Amino acid sequence: MKGLLKAELKRRGVTYAQLVEKLDAIGVTETEPNIRNKLARGKFTAVFIVQVMTAIDAREIRIY
Repeated sequence: MKGLLKAELKRRGVTYAQLVEKLDAIGVTETEPNIRNKLARGKFTAVFIVQVMTAIDAREIRIY
């Protein structure tokens, strides 16, 4: 899943700093280093995936 999230962020041109702001806008408090670590390790919950996808306004995930 980490590859999917990273790819979606890249596809949309969203930096980790911008993601922090977007998450904050929906009431989710994260720091840039925390996000960077989560995505680098690939250790995060399904809730985090949904929060990120909501924050970047992604309505679908394409899995091939």
